[in-house]
Amino acid sequence: MMNQLIVYAKLMRLDKPIGIYLLLWPTLWALWIASEGQPNLKILMVFLIGTVLMRSAGCVINDFADRDFDPHVQRTQNRPLATGAASSKEAILLFIGLSLTAFSLVLLLNTFTIQLSFIGAFLAATYPFMKRYTPLPQIYLGAAFSWGILMAFAAQTNTIPLVAWLLFLAAIIWTTVYDTFYAMVDREDDLRIGVKSTAIFFGSNDRLITGVLQIVLVLLLIWIGLQSQLRYFYFTGLFIASCFAIYQQYLIRNREPNKCFQAFLNNNYFGMVISISIAIHYLIT
Repeated sequence: MMNQLIVYAKLMRLDKPIGIYLLLWPTLWALWIASEGQPNLKILMVFLIGTVLMRSAGCVINDFADRDFDPHVQRTQNRPLATGAASSKEAILLFIGLSLTAFSLVLLLNTFTIQLSFIGAFLAATYPFMKRYTPLPQIYLGAAFSWGILMAFAAQTNTIPLVAWLLFLAAIIWTTVYDTFYAMVDREDDLRIGVKSTAIFFGSNDRLITGVLQIVLVLLLIWIGLQSQLRYFYFTGLFIASCFAIYQQYLIRNREPNKCFQAFLNNNYFGMVISISIAIHYLIT
């Protein structure tokens, strides 16, 4: 029993929490801005727990979708479904259980948020299959990862104002950038097995395009700061985050897989700095 629980934890990628952090930071941006620094405790707890559950569910359905591909990719060949440590049936049941648990938490929130959750669940469940049909699955992932922003505003204010849509767009761009770095790690394997990604689609322009997207991201975050009347601490944090973005471009300069993976991981600090700067702004004003 304990061994199987460990297998399920690995299937949910609880041993690699980076995805939880990357999903959580934009949600916290939204909750803090929507509530002007005073998020409702119940709503905050629902989104904290829901983030862990939905990221875990996303990993499970992703591995189910890629169960025939993962054994042929060096980075993923030891995942539970690839090795046979877990079955497809177990993966589906685990995905359903995690999703229903997350939905039960959403039922504690208002009707608008519950309605939005159905779209979020659809995006999360269908993303893993997009890499077969579109050369831009990272954008679709961005929408799935960023949907919590709109739900956070709906839960806190029962509305989705302009600043929520700007945050949503910024988070989609951010996700596209860091997941392109992630896809650059597997580019050769993905080309061989026929999986699509922005890393393949961008080709030799990958550094240029991700760099331009990072500039657009920073500009959007400046606009969001002005819209939300955020002040000195926020823009100081944004400057620090921009330095992390520049460092990420430095890391991928030679497209070495391990350096591209480091650039992906470094985005945790980008999101963290923005979160801290927003929190500090509301704490002292």
